[in-house]
Amino acid sequence: MSAQAQSRSRRVLRRASSKVRAAMQTTVSELPNSRARVEVEVNPDDVEVRIKSAAARLGQEMKVPGFRKGKVPPEIVVQRLGRQAVLSEALESSLADWYERAMLDADVNAVGDPELDLTDLPDEGEPLRFAIEVGVRPKATISDYKGLEVGRLDPEVPEEAVEEELGRLREAFAKLNPVERPAQEGDVVLIDYAGRVDGEQFEGGEAKDYLLELGAGRVLPEFEATLPGAEAGEAKQVEVTFPDDYPPEELRGKRASFGIEVKEVREKELPELDDDFASEASEFDTLEELREFIRGRIADAMERQAEERFRSDVLDAAAEKVSIELPEEIVQGRAEEMWRRLERSLAERGIDPAVYTQAQGKTREELLAEIRPDAEKALRREAALEAVAEAEGIEVSEEEMLGALKPPPGHEDHEHPEPEEALEELRKAGREGMLRDDLRLRRALDLLAERAKPIPLEQAEAREKIWTPENEREEKGVLWTPGSES
Repeated sequence: MSAQAQSRSRRVLRRASSKVRAAMQTTVSELPNSRARVEVEVNPDDVEVRIKSAAARLGQEMKVPGFRKGKVPPEIVVQRLGRQAVLSEALESSLADWYERAMLDADVNAVGDPELDLTDLPDEGEPLRFAIEVGVRPKATISDYKGLEVGRLDPEVPEEAVEEELGRLREAFAKLNPVERPAQEGDVVLIDYAGRVDGEQFEGGEAKDYLLELGAGRVLPEFEATLPGAEAGEAKQVEVTFPDDYPPEELRGKRASFGIEVKEVREKELPELDDDFASEASEFDTLEELREFIRGRIADAMERQAEERFRSDVLDAAAEKVSIELPEEIVQGRAEEMWRRLERSLAERGIDPAVYTQAQGKTREELLAEIRPDAEKALRREAALEAVAEAEGIEVSEEEMLGALKPPPGHEDHEHPEPEEALEELRKAGREGMLRDDLRLRRALDLLAERAKPIPLEQAEAREKIWTPENEREEKGVLWTPGSES
């Protein structure tokens, strides 16, 4: 680890609370191929706390004469099972937490899965010692990062976007007039429905006075397809099959039978686009004022998007200026991390990652190979920001951290800890360094964007298409970047 990184690590350790410092000590050694070894020593008191917690969990399932089930004291559990057995259980539940705290304590930016070196379990009153070997983001150097010429979109609001927004507003103020005729696309039908799977009712399968717009695609296609041509008072029966990615997992792939009663057919009547509509739908007196307001709101959104893209492109341009060696295992480790984040995201949305992989028609290894270029790009971007922060000597003050912990505008009345309290909690958890580093890299990106020279997007795209002799390197698998030397 470099002297700068060791200095930063010492600063983080000094800032951490005395409780955290006493609970764990870490020592970092730099290894070849962008790896680091972190020696960890956990305070005996912390080890005993974890043993008692594990014993309390085990005691909830034990049956011991003289004690009710679930009421066996931790010391009796340790006595009957043995300290080493309970310590093994405590390690299984605590190692992930200790690993995270060790990485924070040591200020190590881990990449990929760690390798644990744990040999002997400690006796009572002794600290727990183990070591972690893990990949770390390689150090990089950067040059010519000031005044990068980067394409920036100058957005213009298309009139169609204004009309589409007015159309949505008209839809919101439309009248629904009952009609004595069969339902057709664009109508809204008032229905009651009840569904069954295997003859049994299911949660969410029944509703009264449900308004359904035909053609809006808000229900399963089979369900909606039975309603065009229906009249008020008519009863319908329909069979549907829930898709394999349907949100309630228990309904996926199931066949359901729905009984539908059509109570009314309503025709949608849109209001006229005039000044009366503008005054009813908004605080403006005329339609032209409303149009200008909508145009301004769209322009603001487009400008924010253009700025976000510009900043992203500036970072990509800076990443091209980075001199860095990325070992294969580091890139693969980052790809694995990105894949695990995707799996968690899918699971949170109720999608089985295995089903997702099958739907892609590829193996996990093939999908990981596709992620690798993004993993390398992410590592180069992070390295660029870190290199700029080091080169510029960027430091984050206490005031900046407190400012970052303030509630966002409009949320001041929500339950939110005071910035001073939030920062103190981060310090107690040893996470202050994470916030400081995040703000430091944000400032590095701000600096890059402020110093960059925006050029028309068309000019930037034309530059990329210009052929140079060095382009042949790219065709042969060697990355060429503008300004690179032969």
